[in-house]
Amino acid sequence: MAFLDRARRVQENFDGRLRNVGHGKYGRILRMARKPAVEEYVRVLEVTFLGAVIIGFTGFLIYIFFSQAGPWLWTNLFQGL
Repeated sequence: MAFLDRARRVQENFDGRLRNVGHGKYGRILRMARKPAVEEYVRVLEVTFLGAVIIGFTGFLIYIFFSQAGPWLWTNLFQGL
């Protein structure tokens, strides 16, 4: 019976925490939250996509630079070290 008592205590503790979700330090934020409008959602998607493209393109340029110029740099500049 110890296992069932412990499981019941854990479940009650979890349920107690769920009851207080709307109260406390995050309650006001949750009450003020709203579903975004379509225009707002599309704008967020555009900005996120643009950021991902910029980061990906920058990484690709770094990869191309070091795959093309890396062997030349290694043989010509760092050979004497």
